[in-house]
Amino acid sequence: MPSLAYQLTLYEQLEVLPEGLAGEILNGQLHTQPRPSGPHAYTESMLAGDLIPAYGRGGRDGSGGWWILIEPEIHFVRDQEVAVPDLAGWRRERMPKIPNGHRFGVVPDWICEILSPSTASKDREIKLPLYAHYGVAYVWLVDPKRRTLEAYGLEQGRWRLLLKAAADAVVHAPPFSELELRLATLWV
Repeated sequence: MPSLAYQLTLYEQLEVLPEGLAGEILNGQLHTQPRPSGPHAYTESMLAGDLIPAYGRGGRDGSGGWWILIEPEIHFVRDQEVAVPDLAGWRRERMPKIPNGHRFGVVPDWICEILSPSTASKDREIKLPLYAHYGVAYVWLVDPKRRTLEAYGLEQGRWRLLLKAAADAVVHAPPFSELELRLATLWV
């Protein structure tokens, strides 16, 4: 008699990952990686510290026109295509409220991936095309090891490099061009 053992779905496998592992479902495959290193977490924190006061609730100019979140679980297809970028932002006119649960079904307007040696190829080769496919308007790739920021804009379904800067440059990177971002503050 055949076994009727239950096999976990990919999303159920993602939910039961051991502590210390993060997971995403990209192109129908479960991808796991360890929690970020210190320099990665520092860069992520510093970027959030610059962007949230400037563009989040209240904002420096009082507009508060964005939701900027750290590591949201984005469901491009519910429980089947799940990305967890380091940072993501939504214009409030597109997503007036943050969802009560942990699943975000609205495609972000901006995503930032902090590159590390273990995730750089996945971020560039798998996630960038996926983000283009689902219509994310802007993506930043930030590399703490190389001390670089690349800003991309989606044009006719393809990424166009809008800005590339390194080390201690001061930039105005779209879609947050009003903000003077000092790259030297992002590196340990």
